[in-house]
Amino acid sequence: MNKYKEKIYWHIRRIVVSHQDAQDVLQETFINVYRHIEKFEEKSKIYTWLYRIATNESIRHLNSKKIDATSYEEVSQTLVNSLKETSVEDGDSILVKFQEALLTLPEKQKLVFNLRYYDELSYEHISKVLDSSVNALKTNYHLASEKVKKYMINN
Repeated sequence: MNKYKEKIYWHIRRIVVSHQDAQDVLQETFINVYRHIEKFEEKSKIYTWLYRIATNESIRHLNSKKIDATSYEEVSQTLVNSLKETSVEDGDSILVKFQEALLTLPEKQKLVFNLRYYDELSYEHISKVLDSSVNALKTNYHLASEKVKKYMINN
């Protein structure tokens, strides 16, 4: 837990945005790890398994927010508003804009982008975390990168 706590926290934080939500999801992630450690079959590395659990918990958390909102876009807009409220320093403006760009991405593209760009995971590891083909992940990453560039230039 100590070895991966910070990496997993930041992975979750990039998905759910809020520090408090990230703390809650991190706690749920490690509770699930503790409950299901005997099911870890060592077919993948432990951090791949942890990322998968953290990703699933983050998605579950976002889906629970969708109950109050009607779409992923509404949840994303709520997260953008939250991000703007908590980042008031001028030096943060580019980072806020970058995070806003990420929040405009479809859920799958955002996950792939975060895992590849921030966590520097290989496509093979991401394919195990998200249970997706490497080619589909490369396409999602490319599309996400282009959308982020376009957002950064146009906004």
